Amino acid sequence: MKFTVLFLISILFCSLSYSQEDIKGSKDHPLFNRMPGYRISSYENNEFGILKDFKNENGKKMSVEGHYYLLNYSVKKSTKEATGTQVFRNYKNAVKKAGGKVIYEDSYSVFLKLEKNNTITWIKVNSNRSARSYTVWIVEEAEMEQDIVVDANAMLNDINSKGSVALYGIYFDFDKSDVKPESDPTLKEIAKLLSDNAKLNLFVVGHTDNVGDFNYNMKLSKSRAEAVVKELISKYKIDKSRLTPAGVGPLCPVTSNDTEEGKAKNRRVELIKK
Repeated sequence: MKFTVLFLISILFCSLSYSQEDIKGSKDHPLFNRMPGYRISSYENNEFGILKDFKNENGKKMSVEGHYYLLNYSVKKSTKEATGTQVFRNYKNAVKKAGGKVIYEDSYSVFLKLEKNNTITWIKVNSNRSARSYTVWIVEEAEMEQDIVVDANAMLNDINSKGSVALYGIYFDFDKSDVKPESDPTLKEIAKLLSDNAKLNLFVVGHTDNVGDFNYNMKLSKSRAEAVVKELISKYKIDKSRLTPAGVGPLCPVTSNDTEEGKAKNRRVELIKK
């Protein structure tokens, strides 16, 4: 009887170990696709956490803190496992494509950094040479220092002289269109501009850099413009007939997208006089 119970427990353990499904409540981070044939076997998603063993360009340990994710991937049963080199290449290529860079790499880990949409994201990937499983840590650092808020008078001056004004004080999470609370100072100035100039009507136009899929960026830029308009109508009681949202994605850059500084300038919301 004792042997039978132990045998059944061992069978149950093995079946759980070779589960083909992701652990309940887990999901991939929006920045990355997993390696084919892998499942999420453990998962953490904490509003705040500290990764203490990140490495800088010189291979020295440093701590990074912010929104903390930990994902452990395990190969599914009857699936050929990847190599550590393949795992590293997948994540390095994804970060480089998004405009980020490799900070440091050793035999078992690669350390990456991405600055996008006013957020610094730190990524550590750990794998053995034979990647039966691999682990990814992602830390989204707190907001970088905000740009100086353009006041209503400065907005009006640009609109009168150029027909438009570019704004960099409206913030969104990576890959999302919800307006973040840090945007309130700029939104208040837009509301003041409209309140002080009752005949002024505006196009609110979202812009992106050229990183990623063109059609997706077009959709995202319009969604963000619509979110700004919604905030101005609901929170600041601006008449909706005075605002028209639009999105042009990467079609109207103000400078080259060949540098991080250029990409940052191209990611903006513009107010254009109707």
